[in-house]
Amino acid sequence: MSNTKVTVILAEASLELVPPEIAHHPAVVRNARKRGKSPREVLLDISLHYAAMKKLRNRKKRGRPDIVHVTLLELLSSPLNIEGKLTTFVHTVNDYVIEIDPSARIPRNYNRFVGLMEQLLNVGKVPPDSEEPLLKAIPMTFDNLLKRLGVESIILLSEEGEVMKPEEICRESVERGEPIVIGGFPHGDFDPVIKERASIAASIYRKPLDTWVVASRVASGCERFLKIM
Repeated sequence: MSNTKVTVILAEASLELVPPEIAHHPAVVRNARKRGKSPREVLLDISLHYAAMKKLRNRKKRGRPDIVHVTLLELLSSPLNIEGKLTTFVHTVNDYVIEIDPSARIPRNYNRFVGLMEQLLNVGKVPPDSEEPLLKAIPMTFDNLLKRLGVESIILLSEEGEVMKPEEICRESVERGEPIVIGGFPHGDFDPVIKERASIAASIYRKPLDTWVVASRVASGCERFLKIM
């Protein structure tokens, strides 16, 4: 298994810039002004924009960039990634795909992470002047991401799935050549388009877990399966 890699997709991740329909809300304008930015240049964050988000469609799955932050720290700092055995993608709730170079270092400080993601989503790549950026943000649906990866189905991590050990999930992913998909949102369920792509729906615990806990356990299971640890 020396050349074997595991692909993990953080799907419908709660990461986006402030949408135009609430960009003029006082809560959004006030926060952006404090930071010297335009309202459309800042990340949507429910802790700052709660009042503005009340009428947003699908609001329960939006405004939690901290989920992406902690989950990426877990994945990119894992031995699985350090040993070159992990490919990570973030698919956002508004259909952007973030391609991540395995060598990219995500800031541990949350405010620096916010600034980095704002630059990425506004410019499309980080560093912005690099021909080989560490991060790229591309408008892309989940289905188009699968087409780009050359796969038709996925291993879906869902609390409704059959309870499986992380090692078993990794084995299925490797043997089937299918990415492991973890939800990057705080509440609700996967879009039907994503659920329909699942060849296996699996759970690692009988109760709901935070996204970063699932990601960490899956990475650890893959390390054991691939005999990295």
